[in-house]
Amino acid sequence: MQLKHPELLYALFLLLIPILIHLFQLRKFKKESFTNVAFLKNLKLKTRKSSQIKKWLILCSRLLFLSFLIFAFTQPYYSKNNSVNTTQETVIYLDNSFSLQAKGKEGELLKRAIQSLIQEVPENSVFSLVTNNNTYKNTNLNAIKKELLQTKYSANQLNYKSALLKSESLFSNSKDTNKNIIFISDFQQSSTLFNDNQKDYNLQLVKLEAESKNNIFVNSLYISKRNTNTLELAIKLKGEASKNTTIPISLYNKNVLVTKSSTENLENDTLYFTIPTSQTFEGVFKIEDEGLTFDNDFYFSINKQDFISVLEISDSGNASFLNRIFTDDEFIFTTKSINNLDYSIIENQNFIVLNELKTIPQSLISSLNQFQKNGGSISIIPNREANIDTYNLALKQFKIGSFNTLNSNKKSVTTINYSHPIFANNVFEKQVKNFQYPNVSSFLTSNFKNTSNLLSFEDQSSFLVSKNNVYVFSSALNKNNSNFTLQNLVVPTFYNMALQSLQPQQLYYKVGNTETITVTSKLNKDVVLSLKNNSANFIPLQQQQKNKVIIKTEALPEDSGNYNITNKEAILKTVSYNYSSKESKLNYYNLDAFSNVNKTINSVFSTLKSDIKIHELWKWFVIFALFFLCIEMLLIKFLK
Repeated sequence: MQLKHPELLYALFLLLIPILIHLFQLRKFKKESFTNVAFLKNLKLKTRKSSQIKKWLILCSRLLFLSFLIFAFTQPYYSKNNSVNTTQETVIYLDNSFSLQAKGKEGELLKRAIQSLIQEVPENSVFSLVTNNNTYKNTNLNAIKKELLQTKYSANQLNYKSALLKSESLFSNSKDTNKNIIFISDFQQSSTLFNDNQKDYNLQLVKLEAESKNNIFVNSLYISKRNTNTLELAIKLKGEASKNTTIPISLYNKNVLVTKSSTENLENDTLYFTIPTSQTFEGVFKIEDEGLTFDNDFYFSINKQDFISVLEISDSGNASFLNRIFTDDEFIFTTKSINNLDYSIIENQNFIVLNELKTIPQSLISSLNQFQKNGGSISIIPNREANIDTYNLALKQFKIGSFNTLNSNKKSVTTINYSHPIFANNVFEKQVKNFQYPNVSSFLTSNFKNTSNLLSFEDQSSFLVSKNNVYVFSSALNKNNSNFTLQNLVVPTFYNMALQSLQPQQLYYKVGNTETITVTSKLNKDVVLSLKNNSANFIPLQQQQKNKVIIKTEALPEDSGNYNITNKEAILKTVSYNYSSKESKLNYYNLDAFSNVNKTINSVFSTLKSDIKIHELWKWFVIFALFFLCIEMLLIKFLK
């Protein structure tokens, strides 16, 4: 029990007054003379003993009356916490991540949580509210009711420890306040959970529970095959669904339906879709399921293939057989002699062919080494009269091995490595063992290390090897030394070397991650690029380099979708963003180890109200005071 006005207890000293009166009140008995004993019949005798008992009872009732009356004026009360003179600080964390789209018994978890807060939080009480993307400090319900109702789902969920630390930071430094954190979440296993060891404040957990864990999402999307005009996309779905449920999936280009498919086997089934490469494809896969909605649309984009820049470096600088392979409709083909080579053009190429140089200059080796490190592809065709030492210097830079000596024995190319990316992806209708073998009149013996054989002689020695986008022939390909350039095999070999030299397009990026995008374009220095679609338009961080712009995105965009990178109104490139799939996996923590776990927001506020509720006792003390006053009056009147 506690007192609002304990200073009034000094009035208890007034109880000494009736005690002193009682102690010093002395009554003497008088002698009465009776003339007639008949009067004794109506006389009620008082003994000294009965008189003393009455006085003590009256004194006790009087003391109790005064005591209860004094205590009533001190306004006694009791509560679970010392709440009368203590300020309450309350911080509410509301998890608005995408997993709160799941439905509970009364609808979507987040929407229902917002309605419960509006119903339970007193309108004028001061509290702080934290969500994954907003913070409202020392506010009240009237001030943020509109913002609360408009709370959107956030792609960037705070991990649980960070959310708790952020909530703690909103408390004052005062030690004379009762601090409460109400942590509202579904406690999905998307990040590490904190421990239940908070001592400086009261932590109340509210676990919002979904009725179903079923949800389907795109686990991966990649290019499985590519050729001149089309490419094949492979998509894998993941999640939980009811047994014998067919999951439909549709492919759209912008808003136009391209094709539909479905699957029942989520664990092992891979779906394949073929799309053209002749134009920019702004794609979206749409899944139809009863789970979360944020992951039902999966965006990707494939830009129209850029022209591939191919540079041929030879001693003469004259056009060769490569001119017939690298045509103007797909390639920017340039032939330069070693003596007239402008080294500055090397960095702008995708694929460089060293066509039978007698000597490879050291300066060219250094430039090619940097070109290869930057992702470029190189093909080396040796000269029959090559300076082997300079060739070996180049091969050493690429960690391929070395050439040894010239061998003038005739050999045939009999083996094709069909599993190598150059010859895979339906380059050949079938694997042929007996074909018209190309042959060579001479070749360089070699000691290649850790390379892949693409083409081999009949004795399994190497004719063409590759390593890290560097392709090395062991023989000159001119007509006097080989008929390889006259065979059909030469076209897919060099064509796919050039095709592989293009950096693979990234089909999509993730919202909230730090992403780097390269836009190849010659722009003025004062040009600023934008990312935009129908619902968003912003200027990302960007850095101009020679013939390209490096764009970095992180906080923006906030929403998934296809975005155009534009220079004013001109579209330079299309990129796609998707939400992280970690919110799609509906697995939840068990909170049995925590002490204060509530199933509803209503129950946690009822608990808090009960903890701070004041039970006033002054009325009971007044009642007892009146009771003992009545007892005193009855004793005086009826007790003789």
